[in-house]
Parts: sequence; C-alpha cells; structure tokens
Amino acid sequence: MRLAPSSLAGRLALLLLLALVVAQGIAIALFAAERSEAVQHAHRENVIARAGTVARLLRETPSELHGAVVVAASNGEAQFTLAPEPLVEAAGTGVRATAIARDLSVALDVGQERVKVAPLAFALLFDADHEDDHDHDSGHGSSHWFAASAKLPDGQWFNVAVGPPPAVPPWGWTFLLSFLLSALAVAAVAVLMGRLISKPMRNLAAAAGRLGRGEEMDKLPETGPIEIRGTVRAFNLMRDRLDRYMQDRMAMLAAISHDLRTPITSLRLRAELVEDGDARTKMLGTLDEMQRMTENALGFIRENMEREKTRTVDLHALIDTTAVDLSDLGHELTVLDTARVLVAGRPIAMRRAFRNLLENASIHGVRATVRIAREASGPSVVIEDEGPGISEADRERVFEPFVRLDESRGPDKGGAGLGLAIARTIIRGHGGDISLENRAEGGLRVTVVLPGSGVP
Repeated sequence: MRLAPSSLAGRLALLLLLALVVAQGIAIALFAAERSEAVQHAHRENVIARAGTVARLLRETPSELHGAVVVAASNGEAQFTLAPEPLVEAAGTGVRATAIARDLSVALDVGQERVKVAPLAFALLFDADHEDDHDHDSGHGSSHWFAASAKLPDGQWFNVAVGPPPAVPPWGWTFLLSFLLSALAVAAVAVLMGRLISKPMRNLAAAAGRLGRGEEMDKLPETGPIEIRGTVRAFNLMRDRLDRYMQDRMAMLAAISHDLRTPITSLRLRAELVEDGDARTKMLGTLDEMQRMTENALGFIRENMEREKTRTVDLHALIDTTAVDLSDLGHELTVLDTARVLVAGRPIAMRRAFRNLLENASIHGVRATVRIAREASGPSVVIEDEGPGISEADRERVFEPFVRLDESRGPDKGGAGLGLAIARTIIRGHGGDISLENRAEGGLRVTVVLPGSGVP
C-alpha cells in the first residue's frame, strides 16, 4: 500500500510538513538547550543571592543564632553551614567555577581569594533526608552541582552546597500549539498552491483526452509556472499542426475522389458504345464499383471535414434507430433492450460507424443481434451474427481500406471495402476500438469498446 499521496497538492503538502517537522525539531533542540541554560543560570543567581542574604543575616544576628539562621535558610536547592573548616579544600580552575567564585565574593562582600568553588557529587552534599527528593534528577550531570566555601571576616567558613536546578520540559503547551498552527497553515497553503499549480496540468490532460477522441477544441490558456506554460504552448502547437495535417490530407483525398468522377463518367459513356453485351456489362459493373468507392470516400471525407460537434448521445437510441432503418431495407437485425447509456460523441459519425457494422453483420452473417453492456471502463456494443466468421489471419486485414473477403460474400454482396475501415476510424476517433472474434457456436462477434465519458 502506497503511503505517499498521488496528487501534486498532497505531495507538496507532505514535503512541506516534513520540512516543517525537521525545522521545528532543530528549533526544539536549540530552544531546549537555551532554556536549560537559562534555568541553570537563574538557579545559580538565586542561590548566590540567597547566600548573600544569609551572610548579611549572620553579620546582624548574635552568634548563638547563627546555627538556626543557616538551618532555616537551607532547603532542597541549597544548604548553608558554618564551620571552622571549609567544605571545599581545593578551588576549581574552570571558567564556571571562576565565574561562581567571582559572583559569590561580591554577594558575600569578601575577596575572591577567600572563595573556593568546586563541583561535587550530590550524595556528598545532601543528607539522607533529601535523597528521595532528587532521585528523579539523576539525568543532570555532576557539573551542574557545585559547592562553595567562603572565609568570613570572623574566621569561620561559610559553606554552600548547591543541588541541581529544577527539571523543566524542553517545550510547553505554547510551543506545541504554535507547532500545530504552523503545520495547519503550511498544509493549507501547500494544498492551495498545489491545486493552483496542478490545474493547468489537469486541463492539459483533459484536452489531450478530447484531442485523442477527435473532438474540436480551442487553444488552452498558457497559465501557471513557466515550465507548465511551455508544456501547454507545445501542446497547442502540436494540435495546430495535427489539424493542418489532417485538413491537408482530407482536402487532397477529396480532390482526388472528386476528380475521378470525370474519367469514370467518360469511361461509362465509352462502355455504352461497346457492342459485345457481356464485355459491356462487365465494364459497366466495374465502373459502378469505382463510382461507389469514390462516393463512399467523398462521403467519409466530407463528414470529417465538417468537424461535427461533440455532444451527449444516447447510445441505445442511436443503435436502435439505425437498426430500424436497416430492417426497413430487409436486413434481419435484433437490438436487445438495455438501460439508457449516455456517451459523449459525434452522433452523425457514430451513426455511420454503427450502420456500417450492422449492415456488414446482417449481409455477411445472414442475421445479427446487438446488445449493449455498461462496464466500469466504459460502454461496449457487441454485434453477433450467424455467418461463416473470419479467419484469424484476416481479422486485422479486413479493416484495411478496399479489402474484401470474397470467400464470405455472394455475387450480390459486393461493396467498396471501406465499411469496416471507416467504422474503426470513427470509433478510434472517439477514443475506442473494435475487435473481432469467431463465436464458438458459429458466426462472428464484433465488440465495440468506447471510453467512459463521465456522462451520468
């Protein structure tokens, strides 16, 4: 199962959301580090300020109250003691220890040389009463805990044992809300921009489908980014060239077919002067056949050059009326009842295509039955006859112009050999196709498949 969206808008939104997550992840890491540093600094400044306050109280109170003062000032964050010996024997030389010593000397109003600061293990600084309170802070490194000893003017050592700063989450609800709002805004903008960018491509795909079905269409507007405009411009040029190519070829064929009328008429007049009756009959028959071929070619070319508009066609009604017209001429045709099937097509051209197919089936297959099926991919028309069928080697050749299979025809079943060629050209011009196969019980099955048109 593919997890990535298939549309351009969905993929653009996904990529932007991934970029947002990565950017916010980096921002979280930087923010968390800065927040932790700020908390540590504030914790240190608070302890130093409290140490200065305790030191002033010790100077202003009698010595017998000093013990009570340091006990009252101590808590889980810092413990203060007065002792004849320093808690810190050797001062640290690091940048952090030096900075703490400097700030503490100012708060205690003593020289910096009298202050010793060094990192210590937590267990050495706090008694058992506080151990349980700080078990959850084991994630802090020992460099965040320190002890300091300052020699007061009366000769006693003022000791400060500092615990780790309070734990803070790397982000809060404000940050999460900001992230969610940013994600929603980015997704909305991505979807909107994706749809705007992909709209010209959707129009191009729809236009290519209409062009493939032979529909008349205007030039596409060249909008969107420069790459899409270039693609649309190339499509418009291709459409114009195809139109000119088809018009030139149709005009040339029409001219040839039209010009053949004159020599055919001249030959007919000369054939009438032939005294041999059998020879005259054969020559006139050949000329009649040439005349039919010319007229069929002109009719097909004329219909294509008229550029019939595409509109909604009731396929069942079109086939039924065509079958009724042929039945009136003596053809045996049966159209099975079916639901209304609507397609987008050129009705005159489609009527010509199905007339050729139905006429061919009823003439060469004695009688024919027509049924319409509505598949998921589009409607299909199945024409079955009771004739001899067509060999597999000839099933593609019969669609070539002027090809006739004499073994399947009687002497009165002639034709120009253009019926199937014209029918397939028209059906393929609508985006469909025609296939032939022999039935197991005898006869030929012609299947016309048309594309789904989206018409309800």
